[in-house]
Amino acid sequence: MIRRPAVPPETRVPAVALTVVLIAFFCTPLMSGRALTAFDVYNTFQGLAQIGLLTLGLGLTMIAGEFDLSVAGTYVLGGMLAVRTGQSSAILGIVLAVGAGAAIGAGQGGLIARLGIPSLPVTLATYIALLGLTSAMSGGLSVTYANTGATLWMDQHVAGVFSPPSLITLAGFVIAAVVFAGTRLGREVRAIGGDRRASRVAGVRVERGLVGLFTASGSLAALSGALFSYSYAAANPNPGLQPLILATVGCLVGGVSLAGGRGLPAGLLAGALAVALLRQVDAITAIPDYYTELLYAALLGVIVAVDAPGLRRGYDRLRARAATVRTPDRRP
Repeated sequence: MIRRPAVPPETRVPAVALTVVLIAFFCTPLMSGRALTAFDVYNTFQGLAQIGLLTLGLGLTMIAGEFDLSVAGTYVLGGMLAVRTGQSSAILGIVLAVGAGAAIGAGQGGLIARLGIPSLPVTLATYIALLGLTSAMSGGLSVTYANTGATLWMDQHVAGVFSPPSLITLAGFVIAAVVFAGTRLGREVRAIGGDRRASRVAGVRVERGLVGLFTASGSLAALSGALFSYSYAAANPNPGLQPLILATVGCLVGGVSLAGGRGLPAGLLAGALAVALLRQVDAITAIPDYYTELLYAALLGVIVAVDAPGLRRGYDRLRARAATVRTPDRRP
């Protein structure tokens, strides 16, 4: 009989990943020759602010068994809308960006849920369309954000290591964790990702849940893009695939399964923080970019090893065999 693991993968995987990266972070003085400072921690949380909400939005759809590729396009469009409309009022720009992201997410969720269309082609088409729309809005060029007061406010230090964007990001994870733990939503989302037909039989409103998840995903992606553009005082119409890649790595490192039905906001936070810490390790040690890619691949390799069912079963068999050898049969 195979023993079930005491700690579920959605908890074990992010804990192992974050521990490994924290060890690497605290060992950076050995390579850089300088001690860590509060500014290094501040930069880490700034990195979390860049990908955290994107990771949370993408992760929520992955828990439900979907994959929202359009978060990268919504992220870019949200930043452009915020910069275009928020020159005189930063709050107005953020509200319009989040509203657009929510509308995009709700439209996609409705198509996917009510028509039974797979999420991958729908969100890929949306991603491409949003990149084209953003480029058309800016003429293919970056747009400068002239509201220096808002930019300075975004980058100010709070308690030495935080900034307003990083605190907003942490607040988003806390709210998601409270909703998952304190309401039926968390169980229903995992049920939708685990077995959609059984969820309907159990009374879960699958269609409404999917629309809500994609709406949340679009809103979070647009908010993330707006905060990032305000902080950098510019909106880039095409930042490449890096935001999507980093968010996906954060989700997988955070214990979310591509098959759906598994994941927690706390794990997604740990995954996003692990990615942000790894980026800061790269910045401190000034290693080449290709080493960074190898580090991400190595981190994912560790996660695969920790989470592989076959490896766990083999380990359990070895333990059972060793216990049998230590306790021989005493029957006459």
